[in-house]
Parts: sequence; C-alpha cells; structure tokens
Amino acid sequence: MRTTTDNTRGLVAAGDVELWVDQRGRGPDVVLIAGLSDPAEAWTFQHEGLADRYRLTAFDNRGAGRSPLPPDGFDVAGMADDVAALMGALGIERAHVAGFSGGSATAQELALRHPQLVRSLVLVSTWCRADAAFTAMTRSWGWITEAAPSERAMLEAFFLWIYTARAHGDGTVAAIIDDALAFEHPQSPEGFARQLAAWSAHDTFDRLPALDVPTLVVAGGQDIATPVRMGRVVAERIPGAELVVLPDEAHQPFQERPVEFNELVARFWATVDVGDAPGSSR
Repeated sequence: MRTTTDNTRGLVAAGDVELWVDQRGRGPDVVLIAGLSDPAEAWTFQHEGLADRYRLTAFDNRGAGRSPLPPDGFDVAGMADDVAALMGALGIERAHVAGFSGGSATAQELALRHPQLVRSLVLVSTWCRADAAFTAMTRSWGWITEAAPSERAMLEAFFLWIYTARAHGDGTVAAIIDDALAFEHPQSPEGFARQLAAWSAHDTFDRLPALDVPTLVVAGGQDIATPVRMGRVVAERIPGAELVVLPDEAHQPFQERPVEFNELVARFWATVDVGDAPGSSR
C-alpha cells in the first residue's frame, strides 16, 4: 500500500470551484466531508488524533469558510463531484471517506457517482430520505437565520439541535459559539441557506443497495436532528453496512467524544486496510 505524506493547506482548484483544503498526516488517505456551514476546523480533533496513522484531507464545502460561494445554485450531486475533482487535484487515487450530517449525504453521492474513488464509507449522523419531521426541522433552521436577533442568538438556537445537554451544561457549546463568532471567515446567510436547501433535498433511498463498499454508520442515541431510526435505514439499505449507536451522544460525537470516535473509525479503517492487502480473500 502506498504511504502518502504530502500535505496541503490553502485554496485548491477543483473543477469549476476553488475549495480551501487542510491536509495533514501520513498514511492511507482519508477524506473528511463536513456538514452544514462547518469549515475544515470541524475535524480538528480528528486531525490531531489520527494524523499519525492517516493522511487526512478536510476542506471547506462551497459557500462555507474560505471556499467561495458560486453564483449559481448547486445540489448534492454537484458537491460530490467537487470532492471527486478535489481528490484528482490532490492526487488522491482512492480514500476512506467520512462524512458528517450533510457531508454524509455528499459521501453517499460520491460513492454512487464515483465508486472507484471510495475505499470505505463512514457516515455520521446520516439519513437517505427526508421524512415530514426532518423537513419541518430544516425549514425551521431557515427561519432561525432570518429571525434571530443576533448571530450569537442564531447559534444558540441552532446548536440546541446539535449538541447534548451535557455539552450545553459544561460550557462546551458556549466555547464553540465563542470560537465560531471569532472565526475570520464566518458563514454567510446565503451560503447557509443554499447548503441547507441542497442537503434537505437529498434522497438516495432507492440507490443505496447498489453500493459495494465497506460502510460504517455512526448514530447518536441522543441525536434529535438525525435520529437513530434514520441512520438505521441507511445501514439497512447498504449491503453489509454496520450500524454503531453511541447511546449518550447527539449529532456531533466526533467533537464531543473525539477519543472514542477516533478509536472507532480507526478500527474500522484498519479492518478495511487488511482486507485490501495483497493476498486478502476480499
């Protein structure tokens, strides 16, 4: 297996867009796809905890962080093509792909549209088809951005859906909000709305059985944004997929419990790496 060590930080031309990339570490390639409005920094704990074993590539989705918002509309298929183009630009032939929330929708599309690029999938807080409750929730998020009296108030309201009561109570959420407000490249309301519209329309329910890639679905038992029932459907639709429920976690376990999360995904990737080794029966 080829060991990769080249690291990149900055804007990279990926098809018809430029995406800001933060690539660190050495070893087999991992591509990390963030969720709604999250910049690459969402994966800080993974960069810090896994870069000794993997080369991790995180990036700002179009319209988030330092990646420009294109003048025209976009959809999940186009965002998956962004990832494929970015991998090509960075010389990544094949990678473990981990996507969170909206990023998990993009990861599903990437595996369906560009299967040759994907060694494995980790789908965190995921879904494959919106139901009435999910649609009502995402619609309310749009109202929050329009009606909140301040950016801090908007984040306080939005993060009620995202983090555990534990994280609200111990000051974790307050610190995350402070960091978000201090970030030099804040999410624009238009970028938030366009990402939300694209991911809200995500629907791969009928196509997931066509996937042939090792898949780990991670769901939080306390997640009210994408409840376990939604992740279970994804795992049931993808042949051979494994579902792991973290009973005390909510929508972002990779931030609230990074050590446990990193160990979970590293074990999964190691299993895939062994299966891909020369002489393996798989």
